[in-house]
Amino acid sequence: MTAIVRPDERVLVAIIRTPADLELARDAHWYRIPVSSVHPRLEEHWPPRWLAFYQPKVFGHEAYAVRYYARMESVEIAQRWQLFPSEAPSGRGNRRYYKMNLGPLQALAQPIISRRLRRIVFIPTDWRRFTTAQEINDLFRGSPLEERLWRELGRYRIDAEREFFVAYERPYFLDFAIFCAEGSIDVETDGDTFHYTAERAPKDNERDNELESHKWHVLRFGTQMVKEKPADYCIHTIADTINRLGGLDQGGGLPRRIEPGAGPGVEQLPLLGGDVGAS
Repeated sequence: MTAIVRPDERVLVAIIRTPADLELARDAHWYRIPVSSVHPRLEEHWPPRWLAFYQPKVFGHEAYAVRYYARMESVEIAQRWQLFPSEAPSGRGNRRYYKMNLGPLQALAQPIISRRLRRIVFIPTDWRRFTTAQEINDLFRGSPLEERLWRELGRYRIDAEREFFVAYERPYFLDFAIFCAEGSIDVETDGDTFHYTAERAPKDNERDNELESHKWHVLRFGTQMVKEKPADYCIHTIADTINRLGGLDQGGGLPRRIEPGAGPGVEQLPLLGGDVGAS
């Protein structure tokens, strides 16, 4: 009898760096994650019930997608030399890992693709999102404000990358990264509590200044804006910025201008020499 899987069961999408690691997961039924890699962003999702694998460039025609997953049977801590007995029990061999013991490797009927080259290490998600996702951005679980704005971006066909990682003087995860012909936009959703404002404002100012020095245009929307004016204010502001930056970058195709006044789901027109033709 097939076991029932709850929609909220924890799934961790992790990068699998080499074909040899995928063979270990398939044939030896284990995968390793450095203990030092399980940072606070993952703690509330640890340990996962399922493990899925994102395949990078080294996998050739299978690259830039999640294709395989397995049930987590158990987890233990082991040193590297215990996982690979041919390595010396010193130096690198003493590195500590979570050894994640897996059930049989399974293949998704439809891979979960990444539409844009981006750095992916871990994505904590749940079974419902994992089994319905068509692309990487569908996997992310954000705050209620992020989810509300994500739905609005989708309604107006504004392509964005969620939890997009960048590293300059410091590393950052951007709520939404939007790529335009003449620049990029970081869209952030902020809470409006006094504690948040008092504690976070100076750090956010430093963060925004650093991103803007690297040619990011930062837009911040608070609780009231996202809840009460998601289209009238938030989408209009985002669309104005996109159009000012030459339209959405479509990966080699003509940039696409956003016309929020046309309503959600309406096909937008490409930019042709800066002018938009009549429909």
